[in-house]
Amino acid sequence: MTAKHRSADLLLTALAPAIWGSTYVVTTELLPQGYPLTVAMLRALPAGLLLLAAVRVLPQGIWWLRALILGALNFSVFWALLFVAAYRLPGGVAATLGAIQPLVVILLARALLGTPVRSLSVAAALAGIVGVALLVLTPRAALDATGIAAGLASAASMALGTVLSRRWQPPVSALAFTSWQLTAGGLLLLPVAWLAEPALPALTAPNVLGIAYLGLIGAALTYVIWFRGLARLEPSVVSSLGFLSPVTAVLLGWGLLGQSLSPAQLAGMAVVVASVWLSQRAQRPAPLPAAARTL
Repeated sequence: MTAKHRSADLLLTALAPAIWGSTYVVTTELLPQGYPLTVAMLRALPAGLLLLAAVRVLPQGIWWLRALILGALNFSVFWALLFVAAYRLPGGVAATLGAIQPLVVILLARALLGTPVRSLSVAAALAGIVGVALLVLTPRAALDATGIAAGLASAASMALGTVLSRRWQPPVSALAFTSWQLTAGGLLLLPVAWLAEPALPALTAPNVLGIAYLGLIGAALTYVIWFRGLARLEPSVVSSLGFLSPVTAVLLGWGLLGQSLSPAQLAGMAVVVASVWLSQRAQRPAPLPAAARTL
């Protein structure tokens, strides 16, 4: 892969976490409160069925089981816990807990893919966590034990799903791969949401808009981009782009909700951007010696 193509893949993949940063605003401002499992199911299943109808490609053989596992890790478990954390914690606390994901990906990639653990990658992941904390944590942030546990578990689930999505590459397009996982994740959530939560109230126009946005843009579009990136780039490189999500969340809070930006938050943005750059540099192939380039 040339440097130009790699840069293009990085920029395109970065769109996904940047869009995911809007989840916090949409969840708190547009969605009915108190239905995390139902909302997660409505985000995954319709989008997955829509993509499946478009590609008309079903899994074969072992891919039925793998699609089920990946659907659970990347969507049903991850989203259910993410919505629990988003409902029970301020967005900043939830985002900071989720920032451990790149560090977990580095460790899992070593165990499952044999990827070497680079000290620069670990430093970048730790810097990213610090940057996110500066960016989103406030002295008034309320802590909730259930929300914290949900936030940490959601990050671990997505980290494992990210690494396995790289290890298990099916002979189909990213669009088909995404449709399998979204559909599987939504189907797994359906009975759990039905048993664990009351029926949704009559949906308002903002509720419908929020669910449609999270499903079509925040799921179908972004995960096609995300899985395409995972097929072309190292998992630690892709996961580090997730630090862009809280940056988007803070900027949207400032621009749409009138929230202020403190000097600490501005410093956090700078640290996050630096950590993403450092992570990409850590995975950059070493240049060939001059003698080799002349052969």
